[in-house]
Amino acid sequence: MKIYPYIKRIIDFTLSLLAMIILWPVFLLIAILIKLDSKGPVLFKQKRVGKSKKHFYILKFRTMRIDTPKDMPTHMLKNPEVFITRVGKFLRKTSLDELPQIINILRGEMSIIGPRPVLWNQYDLIEERDKYGANDIYPGLTGWAQINGRDELPIDIKAKYDGEYAEKMSFLFDVKVFFKTIFSVIRSEGVKEGASE
Repeated sequence: MKIYPYIKRIIDFTLSLLAMIILWPVFLLIAILIKLDSKGPVLFKQKRVGKSKKHFYILKFRTMRIDTPKDMPTHMLKNPEVFITRVGKFLRKTSLDELPQIINILRGEMSIIGPRPVLWNQYDLIEERDKYGANDIYPGLTGWAQINGRDELPIDIKAKYDGEYAEKMSFLFDVKVFFKTIFSVIRSEGVKEGASE
């Protein structure tokens, strides 16, 4: 029996609790900016696939207008710029829109590091991940595929990276992914808005 998944859960809970305590003023400021910028709720909820393909609702700061088509990845929209709010542009560029997922981690629905949770209707990616056992572990706030191309990766390659993470999952690998994520966010790597023609 592998012991690391249990240690990983303790690390996830401890770090996410600390993050909530430290970052609550940032949460409050972002919430105020969102309310001032556009109509609608502060948080955006969306059905995603979790460990063992169990569905849960991921939390994000809302970055798009309330009339945006639901259950569609942003990079699949023809013209996402029309739907993204002014504050939303900044939140997406800095990945601050992902901060509420700390709550998902505290709830035990996600991990800090793991395959990004896919939409419930992304059947092709879910099926591809099954081949590599990537649906058998907790999805993450960031992951191996995220720092190796993010939205730019084709489905088969993305699933392979997710499977590689599932196979190699360890404390040192998680530390490596964590620090590489920080550099990727600073450089805004791999973010793709809008469907390609």
